[in-house]
Amino acid sequence: MTKTYDLIVIGGGTAGNGVARMAAEAGWSVASIDSEPHGGTCALRGCDPKKMLVAVTEGVEWAENMEGKGLEAQPSVNWPDMIAFKRSFTDNMPPRIEGGMEKARIDVLHGEARFTGSDTIELNGETLTAKHFHIATGARPMTLNIPGEEYLATSTDFLGLPERPDRIAFVGGGFIAMEFAHVAKRAGAREVTVLEMMDRPLGNFDPDLVATLVRASEAIGIRVHVKTAMEAVEKKGGRFVVHASREGKKLKLETELVVHGAGRVPEIEGLDLEKAGIGYSRKGISVNEYLQSVSNPAAYAAGDAAATGGLPLTPVASMEGRVVAANLLNENHQKPNYVGVPSVVFTVPPLASVGLQEAAARERGLRIKINH
Repeated sequence: MTKTYDLIVIGGGTAGNGVARMAAEAGWSVASIDSEPHGGTCALRGCDPKKMLVAVTEGVEWAENMEGKGLEAQPSVNWPDMIAFKRSFTDNMPPRIEGGMEKARIDVLHGEARFTGSDTIELNGETLTAKHFHIATGARPMTLNIPGEEYLATSTDFLGLPERPDRIAFVGGGFIAMEFAHVAKRAGAREVTVLEMMDRPLGNFDPDLVATLVRASEAIGIRVHVKTAMEAVEKKGGRFVVHASREGKKLKLETELVVHGAGRVPEIEGLDLEKAGIGYSRKGISVNEYLQSVSNPAAYAAGDAAATGGLPLTPVASMEGRVVAANLLNENHQKPNYVGVPSVVFTVPPLASVGLQEAAARERGLRIKINH
């Protein structure tokens, strides 16, 4: 038996849930599908649980800064207790989210959805059809195509570690690597290393501020290697050997955990988009200015799954979801606005950015004032 909906949302995170709710409130029949519990990366495997770990390890930083100023303390992090603290939030989110959606009369479904036609998908052996689709499947760690890649842990793995390894290496120098490197080091890890291919980590942030952060990172014992290309990961018993190269010189690093932080790509390869006539590129589903598929008008996309001009941030995904919902319910009339979107790296010190950076402002010939 085939079940038909007005809207099927594929992806139960920030870019999808709002669309499902707004359509259901308008009286549409809606199904929301995710291969995992609903909540998405931010609530379950990213922003929110990460900030809980950051909050704990910031306590170490505060206590150390107050030493000799009247606060007598020797802080340390109990890793299992910290992970239990994180789980006190993440374990409760899926039932809360899914329960709220069910109360809104949304069919909450689980499984790997695949398109079988322009208006049909297959889910767990059953066929579902819809007048409209919204794709918000998020992103996954990019494939590095190196020997031993299967030994790389993900950010999700890191957030669920039952015990803290003493030696950790992070591949890449983006948000994930730099934030988790600070968490690991302040939680007591003896050796923490960041391996970045470019000439500096956090390439989207102001170079001067990044340089300050790198110095602060190295001051607490984090080793930051730039211009360093990963070549292989080798497993030897209960440890790993990372093989890399830096400006022609070989680098070999022995560690207990290697975490993938070298970028993410849209998680759309398993959707069989070709069967629905939905075009895409390596940047995501090809959409027009209204976030509608350029090749299948029945489909929309938002968040990390879509090729838009937005940064891969939760507030951007949320905003794009609101745009999609408005265009689905009242025909195409809204466009996403990416002006002035802030971005923050939750290290110590944290970095923040909004608007044009100095170099971009100078390229435009703008008159600028710089304060140090």
